[in-house]
Amino acid sequence: MRYRLTFVAGVVLGYVLGTKAGRERYEQMKRSAQQFTQNPAVRNTAETAAHQGREFADKAYHAVSDKVGDRMPDSVAQRVRTLRERTAHGPAEDDWGTSNT
Repeated sequence: MRYRLTFVAGVVLGYVLGTKAGRERYEQMKRSAQQFTQNPAVRNTAETAAHQGREFADKAYHAVSDKVGDRMPDSVAQRVRTLRERTAHGPAEDDWGTSNT
């Protein structure tokens, strides 16, 4: 029982001391992360990567659906046709009401 009490006291003391010093470090890391994400070079690179990822996913989607479309169950094939129609008309909202951009 004595060891448990010592352990709990150590955890409590560590938590109290850690939160005092930890909050300042947390705020410093948060500011650094915000400065990094606001950097124009970082933003441009992220946007370019996202755009290329969407293009690659679109090509892969069409390649796979063309090759296995006739072997899919009807419910899946219907979903693929719906998605093709949706992408043919430009970016649209997804099932959750958000855009795909």
